[in-house]
Amino acid sequence: MLQDGEELAILDVREELPFSESHLLHARSAPLSRLELRAARLVPRRDTRIVLVDGDGALTPAAAEVLIEQGYRNLSVLAGGNAVWANAGYLLYSGVHVPSKAFGEIVEHACHTPSIDAARLKQMFDVRADVLVVDSRPFDEFSRVSIPGAVNVPGAELVLRVPQLVNSAATTVIVNCAGRTRSIIGAQSLINAGLPNEVVALRNGTMGWTLAGYHPDRGRMDRLASTPASAAAWAQAAARKVGRATGVRHIDLPTLQEFRNDATRTLYVFDVRDPRDYETGHLAGATHAPGGQLVQATDYYIGTLNARVVLVDDLEVRAVMTASWLMQMGWSDVFVLVASGNETGWPPIRLASPPDHSNLKISAAEAAKLLQLGPATFVDLSLSRDYVSGHIPGAWFAIRRRLHRAVSKIPLRGTIVLTSEDGMLAQLAVPEMQSLTDLPVRYLEGGNRAWAEAGQGLSAENPRLMDDPIDVWLKPYERPAQQEAAMNEYLSWEIDLAERVAQDPSCRFRPLVP
Repeated sequence: MLQDGEELAILDVREELPFSESHLLHARSAPLSRLELRAARLVPRRDTRIVLVDGDGALTPAAAEVLIEQGYRNLSVLAGGNAVWANAGYLLYSGVHVPSKAFGEIVEHACHTPSIDAARLKQMFDVRADVLVVDSRPFDEFSRVSIPGAVNVPGAELVLRVPQLVNSAATTVIVNCAGRTRSIIGAQSLINAGLPNEVVALRNGTMGWTLAGYHPDRGRMDRLASTPASAAAWAQAAARKVGRATGVRHIDLPTLQEFRNDATRTLYVFDVRDPRDYETGHLAGATHAPGGQLVQATDYYIGTLNARVVLVDDLEVRAVMTASWLMQMGWSDVFVLVASGNETGWPPIRLASPPDHSNLKISAAEAAKLLQLGPATFVDLSLSRDYVSGHIPGAWFAIRRRLHRAVSKIPLRGTIVLTSEDGMLAQLAVPEMQSLTDLPVRYLEGGNRAWAEAGQGLSAENPRLMDDPIDVWLKPYERPAQQEAAMNEYLSWEIDLAERVAQDPSCRFRPLVP
C-alpha cells in the first residue's frame, strides 16, 4: 500500500505518549479518545483507504467501530500492530512529526545549509556585528522564549518579509527556531530564493542558546505589521523561480471547484498566511495551516498520503515557498491558488455523525451556579497539558477512553458535568459516562472556552489527575524538572533521524540542491 501510489491514511489510535515511543514513519497520531475529531480533520473523504494501527492490535477493533459510525467505508487494521511490523523487519520511529523533522536533517546534509552555534552568535552580539536574527516559529512559541533581539518572522513569511528588514546587503541573517528543523528550512528558504545576504541557521535554536548558558527573552509581545502588497515584488519573483525549480503548479478558482467536485480524490485546501490574516478574511472552506508549520508538522495537517493539496495566499509568496518544500518532501499533487476571500473566523470541525445530546447540555452560567450550590462533579477531558495550565476549579482530569479508570477513583456526587477544551469531546463522551454511573450526566456547552468567556476563572491550582497523562508528548520546554537532559536528548534524536530514514524505502525526499 505504501508503494502503490494510491491514497492511504495510516492512523495510530494509541494516546500520543505511547505513539511517540514507537510508530510507523507515515502513521498519524489519532488517539481513540479523540478519534472522531482527529479523523474528521485528517481524513476528510469517507471513502479513503485507511489502515488502523496500535501497539499490539488491542485498540484497533474499537477504533474501526468508531470510524464506521462516522461513515468511513474502506477500513483495515494492521494485524498484530507495531509489534508484528517490527518482527517483519520494518522500521519503527520514536518522536513526533518524524517525517518533517527527518526532512530538515536531510536538507541540511544535501544542501550544506550553513549554520553557527550559540557561542558564535553571542560573539557577534558582543562586537555589535550587523546581524538580523529572525525567529521562524509561530508567535505564541516566540513569545514564550526567544533569542534576545530576535524578530518574529514565521517560516512561510521569511522570503516575503526579510528583504524589508535587513539594513543592507552586508547584514548577516540568522534564522532560529526552538531546535533545528525550522532553522534549517527557514535559512534554506532564503538561500533558495536568492537573498543576496549571508544567511545561516542558528544551530539547535533557542535550546542551543539555553544549553550554552545564555539567557533567552521571555514574554515578548512585539509583532510585525502585515506586509503591504507593494513590498512583495522581489519576493514574488524569487518565489516563482523556486517554484519552477521544484515543479510547483498554479491553479485558478474554476480548477479548485473541479477538485472539490471530484469524489474520487482527497483534497486539502490550506490558507498558509499569518493567523491574523486568516481570521480577518479567507477563501470559503480553506483551513488555516501557517506555511512554516505545515512543513514542520505535515503529519498534523495532512492525514492522507498521495492526496491533492491546494495552498492559498493572496500574495502568492507564502504558498509557493510552502509548496516548494512539500514537493521536495515527496508530495506530488501540490498546487498554489492566488486568491482571497471574505469568510471570517475559525470554522468548527464537522463530524459526519454528530451526537445529539442537546437536551443534556448545560451553559457556563448554569454550570457555575451548580458548582457553587452543588452537589456536582466536574470531569475535564481536555488534553492534560491544557488541564494543568488552567481548569475549572475542582474539576478532575480524565482521558475519555479510559473513563472507567478515572471513575473508580473519583468520589462521584450529584450531577456529573463533562467538559473539554471546546465542549465537543465532552459531548461525545456523554454515553460513555452514562454507562459508568446512575447519576445524571451533563456536558458543558462550549467547554472551558465558554467558561472563560463567561468571565469564570480557570485555575492551575490543585490539579486532580485521575489518570496518567499519557495523552501528550511533552516538549523539552514543558519538562522543567529535566529540561537540560530533555533538550540534549531531543537534539540528538533529531540529528540521528537522517541516517534512520535513509534506510526506509517508503521515504521519498528529494531536496532541491542549489
